[in-house]
Amino acid sequence: MRIRKTAAAGAVVLALAATATACGGESGTAGDKPAGGDLFSGKYKVASAPKIDSAVLKKAQKAKKITVGVKADQPFLGFKDPATGKFSGFDIEIAKMVAADLGFSEKQITFKTIDSNVRETTISKGSVDFYVGTYTINDERKKQVGFAGPYYTAGADLLVRKEEKAIKGPDSLKGKKVCSIVGSTPLQEIKKPKYGANTTETSKYSDCVKFLLDGAVDAVTTDDAILKGYAAQRPEKLKVVEKPFTKEPYGVGMLKDDKALRNAITDALESHIKNGDYKKAYEGTLGKSGSSYVAPETPLPRY
Repeated sequence: MRIRKTAAAGAVVLALAATATACGGESGTAGDKPAGGDLFSGKYKVASAPKIDSAVLKKAQKAKKITVGVKADQPFLGFKDPATGKFSGFDIEIAKMVAADLGFSEKQITFKTIDSNVRETTISKGSVDFYVGTYTINDERKKQVGFAGPYYTAGADLLVRKEEKAIKGPDSLKGKKVCSIVGSTPLQEIKKPKYGANTTETSKYSDCVKFLLDGAVDAVTTDDAILKGYAAQRPEKLKVVEKPFTKEPYGVGMLKDDKALRNAITDALESHIKNGDYKKAYEGTLGKSGSSYVAPETPLPRY
């Protein structure tokens, strides 16, 4: 998504920040700290030098390491601990499962943080061997890169405070204050007159979450997977409504014409969904939000 800052949006953020500070506790924390430690890290059986006719994979096998593009700022989804440098989250587990089936242990994976606006360019240039990071499969992107999946079907949803009773979905937002990222698809959707919401725009979802915790806004909207990560950080304070109002199928991205690698990754996803690894990874990450587990439909499409 494209992010742009405006003077008006900046003024709103400053005003809300002042309100949040006045609401008690450190600004944006409501006097608490997010859940930490005990991060899930699954162990997956590493395949022994699988023979796959992929130039990308052969190069990685020769180097004895594989490079995976990921996100680093999405709690319990794709997150890099600034203190330890360790990556964790549901998408990171998906990447580890795939790498294991391609013959690489966790120690042989190099995680590389890639911004959303350069994903296609990064994949096409071969800067990463594959990419896992809330990457929606759509027709326009399929013209530029290949996809395996979807391994998860997300949808725009709402994050609210745990005690919230009135907000039960997008149709109950009339007069409510809803926060999202400038220029995001969920923000544009929730701005539609039929919802009657009052919107606040920021440059970071973490700012929206701070405002929500301190009572400056009533809800935050974006893909439910991202919201589940924030709810998992503070399960006693936040929850996801679980009434998605868009559809965002997440896939693993790779070079467009590497059919052999695409099929191998699709095989890997199906295998780990069937053997229970996928469910364990979900429950150990996004599932900590209290949201229900839903198994992906298999067999997966072959793009």
